[in-house]
Amino acid sequence: MRKKVIIINRLPDIVVSRLREKFDVKHFTTPLPKNDQTFKKELQNASGIIGYGFTVDDDILEHGSQLEIISTVSVGYNHLNVDLLTEKRIIATNTPDVLTDTVADTIFGLLIATARRIPELDQYVKTGQWRGLLGADYYGTDVHHKTVGIIGMGRIGQAIAHRAHFGFHMDVLYYNRSRKPEAEEKYKAHYCQLPELLQQSDYVVLMTPLTKDTKGLIGAEQFKQMKDTAIFINGSRGATVVEKDLITALKNKEIAAAGLDVFEKEPVAPNNPLLSMENVVTLPHIGSSTYDTEFKMAVLACDNIIAGLTGEKPPSLVNESVWNDK
Repeated sequence: MRKKVIIINRLPDIVVSRLREKFDVKHFTTPLPKNDQTFKKELQNASGIIGYGFTVDDDILEHGSQLEIISTVSVGYNHLNVDLLTEKRIIATNTPDVLTDTVADTIFGLLIATARRIPELDQYVKTGQWRGLLGADYYGTDVHHKTVGIIGMGRIGQAIAHRAHFGFHMDVLYYNRSRKPEAEEKYKAHYCQLPELLQQSDYVVLMTPLTKDTKGLIGAEQFKQMKDTAIFINGSRGATVVEKDLITALKNKEIAAAGLDVFEKEPVAPNNPLLSMENVVTLPHIGSSTYDTEFKMAVLACDNIIAGLTGEKPPSLVNESVWNDK
């Protein structure tokens, strides 16, 4: 009897076809099908779940008693209860590496757009306000030869450091759980504690994963430590920042501006004060969203679930201890 795999949200047709060749596939295109009774019924004898835009919690695992593997099409996995999955001996996989450069491009683009006020000035031109020589009130700030502080020097953090050092001749500071000698050598990155990074950086770029240690990592105290000319960029997860403190810091001009790809609540509420601030550039959590990269992520997620359900080691394990105990 063929094992059943549930797809949540969209996947490329070629990936869906690969899965159909090997498994009984049930496809749910809604991002959050938890309350769908058909979904709950199909979950009862499913061996795997693949997709994105879903959360794996007690309720999912209660109905999915036969699950062997969860394959998320994302590098982050804070939406998976990894401790519970490990306890139940269910493999968890993600899709790192293939999105590193794409996300770094997005974050650096967000940094430049915020620094040079590109979205604001785009609207200035398109709404017919440009009638002559601009005054200094419309000027942005330089990116080249400034100091960038990167919080979280993982793969993406290092890709951002690469762009900063080689492309814009920036001084690179970083704060991480452990030192990265390779980054220090390649990008002349200087390791420092968080307060020092915040005090010295012209651009503060947050790229940590969301964990119990990084939740609310940047709040009122940290914003007060930044330069009043600093620009804050968040490309990690919304919950790594205390959003109300960010709003206060911007209103009180404790920092100059912010560029955000993530928010505490997503999609962001229309009445969120951040959306009405001209010195805030916002993106809809699209760091890795290009055709090429999403396809590569989907293929890797597919490779992960096929391997896990056919007795092979998945390429990208989150909870490797489950595989090691098999």
